[in-house]
Amino acid sequence: MKNFLSLADFSRQEIVDLLAFAQSLKDKPQPRALAGKILGLVFFNSSLRTLASFQAGMARLGGSSFVITPGQGTWQLETRLHAVMNGASAEHIREGIPVLASYCDALGVRAFAEGKDLAADLGESLFAMIGNLCDKPLINLESAVNHPCQALADWRTMDELEVPRQAKFVLSWVNHPKALPLAVPAATVHMAAMRGMEVVVLRPEGFALPRQIMDGARSAAEAAGGSLTETSDRARALSGASVLYAKEWGSTQYYGDAEADSRLRAALSDWCVREPWFAGAVPGAKLMHCLPVRRNVAVADEVLDGPRAAVKLEAFNRLVVQMAVLHRLLA
Repeated sequence: MKNFLSLADFSRQEIVDLLAFAQSLKDKPQPRALAGKILGLVFFNSSLRTLASFQAGMARLGGSSFVITPGQGTWQLETRLHAVMNGASAEHIREGIPVLASYCDALGVRAFAEGKDLAADLGESLFAMIGNLCDKPLINLESAVNHPCQALADWRTMDELEVPRQAKFVLSWVNHPKALPLAVPAATVHMAAMRGMEVVVLRPEGFALPRQIMDGARSAAEAAGGSLTETSDRARALSGASVLYAKEWGSTQYYGDAEADSRLRAALSDWCVREPWFAGAVPGAKLMHCLPVRRNVAVADEVLDGPRAAVKLEAFNRLVVQMAVLHRLLA
């Protein structure tokens, strides 16, 4: 493995093998496997699980890490090409990324979408530029439209919960006070499709996932023997579902227009997952969410605190799968 940027870069069998290796590392720890290795972590955006789990994983494998949050104890980094740097940013990533890469054996970067131009975000222009500047293994800690570490942990979580490979998986839009990026829904729908599941994207009008994301996931589903559909009919979507994956994202109809997005979501407060949502699901159907989650806005207390919720297991599995990724990149 040279980089870890997207599950789509790997075959289904390679992902299955990586998950098996993650289990083997959990069963038989290797506390000296990465002794002397250094992981650099650059967070242009906030983090809790990604930051903590990568540091913990590196330490458990015997390595070390450093964390850079541009503008917080370090120079603010400029990301725009051909920028006239007469504002807050004192250094450009064209210098900053190569320098940081020279200090470590692998570099992880989190850089969210700008949320202004859908075509530009779908093109992953910033992460592509970072990749061209980094001569060490690069890990995607969440980019404009991808979050492969979360997707890998979600796959493992379903395996651990013994969710059948071809079970019905519903990715549902849920409410949030503001527009959020497409990275997790894009990675999630591709992951479930790649696993071979019957995938349904449930969303209100105006929040359909972009064609580029759906086409890629549909191809992955066909290759794995699964399927992919989308609907705004909640009862139909959840009928027979084994997993409800709740996630917030911004309107694609009004992408980059915060005011129009806000007007559209103002009437969608009922898109908060509550126990009645599961009336037609299979017995014991699970609730998944990447976290952080806004209680009683996106998901109600009754579900998050009940036996359906697998969110804490998902979070723990970030550590398990990322240790396997680090081992494959650096050992």
